[in-house]
Amino acid sequence: MLDQIEQQRGGVAQQNLSLAQVKEFRIPLPPMVEQKRIVTLLDQAFAALDRARAHAEANLADSIAVFNTTLHKIFRRDLAKSTMQFLPDVCTHFGRGKSKHRPRNDPKLYGGEIPFIQTGDISRAEHLIDSYSQTYSELGLAQSMLWPKGTVCIAIVGATIGQTGILGFDACFPDSVIGIRPDPSVCDPRYVEFMLQAFKDDLKEDGKGSARDNINLETFKARKFPVPELSIQMEIVEKLLMAKKISGQLERIYTQKKREIANLRQSLLQKAFSGQLT
Repeated sequence: MLDQIEQQRGGVAQQNLSLAQVKEFRIPLPPMVEQKRIVTLLDQAFAALDRARAHAEANLADSIAVFNTTLHKIFRRDLAKSTMQFLPDVCTHFGRGKSKHRPRNDPKLYGGEIPFIQTGDISRAEHLIDSYSQTYSELGLAQSMLWPKGTVCIAIVGATIGQTGILGFDACFPDSVIGIRPDPSVCDPRYVEFMLQAFKDDLKEDGKGSARDNINLETFKARKFPVPELSIQMEIVEKLLMAKKISGQLERIYTQKKREIANLRQSLLQKAFSGQLT
């Protein structure tokens, strides 16, 4: 049946089937007894597949929670009595990105070789920002600021507010992003990025109250964060990297299982209507 539809449907902007084409379709119509047998078999199989899918979805949710549970346990419980400091005080540079030129979408600013990170790039990153969708020209660079590899970025406005990532290369970014360069003698950038993930909801709550929710530099002047010794930070980073790896592996396994269940459902339907379901 699906093969017939694929062969017959037409159109350019939006593919469709005409009523005349549908009337020409030939479908298998076995005796009523056989129809009832097929329906019974499909009902039983689909019920089992629904249970399997629910189980896979539950496991998928658990796999995603592996990392988040570890993250919040460390920063909200294990480090509760750690030394607390304002984040700008443990950084060599802490400030918003720059984009002085107006209009911001001037084509002359773009198309060069300098990576230009935007909030969407940060949102898509998994701890490390290793790709970008836009570049600056030399003119774009001249009116901005080049941040070095290892800078921690946090989006401070819009739908991506609170999302974080670490630059995997030198790049520019606009003032909708705060750049954080931890003092290497005090803080590890990976620790800082994980810490910001743990306190993302708190920061977003702090940013509410204006016409447009946002996190700004003042937000960080009012909140202290746990800053233990570097050796402890490194232990935490290793533990969280391992939790992220395990969580990712489990997520891939159960995502694949969901796809296999969906494919099996379709396969059963094709067999049922081609006389192969016994």
